[in-house]
Amino acid sequence: MNLKQTKTLVGMGILTAIVVVLQVLSMYITFGPFNITLALTPIIIGAALYGWQAGAVLGAVMGIVVLITNAQAFLAVSVVGTIITCILKSALAGLAAGMLYSLLAGKNRTVAVVTAAFVTPIVNTGVFLLGCLVFFLDTIKSWAGSDSVAHYMIFGLVGANFLIELGVNLALASAIVRILDVVLPSRKAARKAA
Repeated sequence: MNLKQTKTLVGMGILTAIVVVLQVLSMYITFGPFNITLALTPIIIGAALYGWQAGAVLGAVMGIVVLITNAQAFLAVSVVGTIITCILKSALAGLAAGMLYSLLAGKNRTVAVVTAAFVTPIVNTGVFLLGCLVFFLDTIKSWAGSDSVAHYMIFGLVGANFLIELGVNLALASAIVRILDVVLPSRKAARKAA
């Protein structure tokens, strides 16, 4: 194993631990019936540092933690649907973060991070809503009661949570850029140092 592989392995180990800790901590931060996802930020960092594959792996780790700690209501309805929804939503969010970051980072790292920070909670929430429609529609209808399903899903299941997750990621985007500036100096700085 070369030095770059070792650094990647260690970095991914640290980010994986951070994802697990933040996701477990988020069990105690609720708005409405669901918890706020705090683990998207280290997923964005991992995707920027190590690529879209790392983003997808870190996202899958987050999904597994959600599945183990916070998916009982959905597991009671559909085990397979819950597993697919939990893991797929966050894995695709990490994948999207990595792909967008790599697409834009060569032009402007700040724009790349802000775009990844913006899109990651959108993908995470969007796939969750899609999973609700595909696997849990009858249950959602019963939870909605006299309210429309769409209204309940947007305002009851994800409304405030999504806005807070989006705000947290965007607020932390500048911190992410600073972390990346230390770990991945810009091409200009690398040329000056050489």
